[in-house]
Amino acid sequence: MARIDILKGDAVPDSARKTYDEATGYGPFASLAGAMAQRPPIINHIFGLLGDLRDEGVLDRRSLELALVAVSRLNACDYCVAHHSPMLNVAGVSADAIENILDYETVDEFDEKDRLVIEFAKAVTVDANRVRDGVFDRLRAHFSEPEIVELTWRIALCGAFNRFNDVLQLDIEEDAQAAMENVA
Repeated sequence: MARIDILKGDAVPDSARKTYDEATGYGPFASLAGAMAQRPPIINHIFGLLGDLRDEGVLDRRSLELALVAVSRLNACDYCVAHHSPMLNVAGVSADAIENILDYETVDEFDEKDRLVIEFAKAVTVDANRVRDGVFDRLRAHFSEPEIVELTWRIALCGAFNRFNDVLQLDIEEDAQAAMENVA
């Protein structure tokens, strides 16, 4: 059970309502959006940023979801794993590969790019001060600099989401839980 009130309906401040409606209309994010709605600048800017990044579509979906699920597994954030595993499944990754994402080196269905994304997500999450130039040389073989910047930002932001969701003990919405159970 969440440690704070999850706002919904008329309890969502007017200054956050449009963003709240967009966030909850995009997917089962009522717990997250309802928590963030406690502070309209947070929900408006964070979900506004995520919406802009999604709309621009600079970073491919598979790489993004690989990174987000890897970070969330590293941080043991059940909320984010439940929300992003189905999206990763839609991007073509099997349930078995999702379950074993942190053992990426031995998962046959991951290609070189997939493994690099997961390796980078792990490095940024676990020891950001020790990411070496060679990793960036390898990233440049698959990604443009704008894509590298977005990938790095999304990995770092995912860590923040993991902490936010876990410390506030946000409940996984029924729709998200059902989607997670249907990952094939």
